[in-house]
Amino acid sequence: MTSILVVDDEPVFIEALTISLEREGFGVIAAADGPAALEAISEKDPDLILLDVMLPGMSGIDVCREIRKSSSVPVIMVTAKGEEIDAVVGLEVGADDYITKPYRLRELIARIRAILRRSENLLEKEETTSNPEVLVEGAVRLDLERHELSVDGKLVSLALREFELLCYLMENSGRVVTRDSLMQNVWGWDYIGDTKTIDVHVKRLRSKIESDPAAPLRISTIRGVGYRYERSG
Repeated sequence: MTSILVVDDEPVFIEALTISLEREGFGVIAAADGPAALEAISEKDPDLILLDVMLPGMSGIDVCREIRKSSSVPVIMVTAKGEEIDAVVGLEVGADDYITKPYRLRELIARIRAILRRSENLLEKEETTSNPEVLVEGAVRLDLERHELSVDGKLVSLALREFELLCYLMENSGRVVTRDSLMQNVWGWDYIGDTKTIDVHVKRLRSKIESDPAAPLRISTIRGVGYRYERSG
């Protein structure tokens, strides 16, 4: 059974969401604060994490940052209405998506299923690949079978969404990829979130593969259109 870790300090909210998620066929693990969440991740290895930004003591942002030090498990940040800055920061530290309270349950379930579907498809692709597929552009090497990125010979950690985004850009290196194309092929045609997530994830990728993220040489912005991964020549 697919398990979801719900991290929130409101018992009534956790209880209601647990009932709804279990009705949809998910197993639910609950944690009321950051340390409990990190312990649950280590012990129970959930398939997805629904992480509230506002937590007592250790914030959801800090929890997400800690998760990304050792895991690529999908994370959906939950923010209160009007906390757009927190949502963007959450994406910048490695969250795959975010949703704002109050939200419709149908929308939340749709996002959960979309992210899990992308994760499962990636794993199936890796398992059925007869020959290891590696994308290489200069000092950047992306191993699709091992799900590993190395830059200048050093391994670099990527979240699931970052990996998919870089893979798609490198597969289309030298060509301009539109924002619509990225949204459809990386986030999925049924994605219902904000397109600003593309820009935030590109920013994160640049911080990991560019010598100077402020003056990127590998991922170029094509204003008004999208992005292009530059060939190494």
